Amino acid sequence: MNRPTLDVAFAVLLAALASAPSAAAPLQPGDSAPLFTATSDAGKDFSLESRRGSWTVLYFYPKSGTPGCTKQACAFRDSLDAIRKTGAEVYGVSRDTLENQQAFKLKHRLAFTLLADPDGKVVAAYGTAGLLGYSKRWTFLIDPGLTIRWVEKDVDPALDAQRVTAELTRLQSAK
Repeated sequence: MNRPTLDVAFAVLLAALASAPSAAAPLQPGDSAPLFTATSDAGKDFSLESRRGSWTVLYFYPKSGTPGCTKQACAFRDSLDAIRKTGAEVYGVSRDTLENQQAFKLKHRLAFTLLADPDGKVVAAYGTAGLLGYSKRWTFLIDPGLTIRWVEKDVDPALDAQRVTAELTRLQSAK
């Protein structure tokens, strides 16, 4: 390309970027949790609205079966009794297909629900989209009124479940 063609192409690109809708502000504690419906690993529709009245742990992860995601899921599996004692339930979300979520759950004997989000709508609603379309590893605690109470963006896969349990206990005792 010659210089005038590059200048025009650059100007068109800048104009497109300037007119593109800006990304929504990141979700923070105090924000309403974006409502969604996704397919559970049981092949049924799951609606976040169905969690009204109960605490919800919503954790996003990049890809079923990868080392970090397996470590995180197994840590939640191993901490599930402690989390449920706080009245909360755990839901894992990734852009994997239903079939991948089902295989991942079966292989690692996960006793909590995995949600398939192959089109990325839930990932987009929560602002967790990362490289190559995979989700970032973020965790949200959602209170019974469906308000986000805690967001963890610096997730250590091995420690996430412990941090979630401690934070649920702290939030519930602060009432």
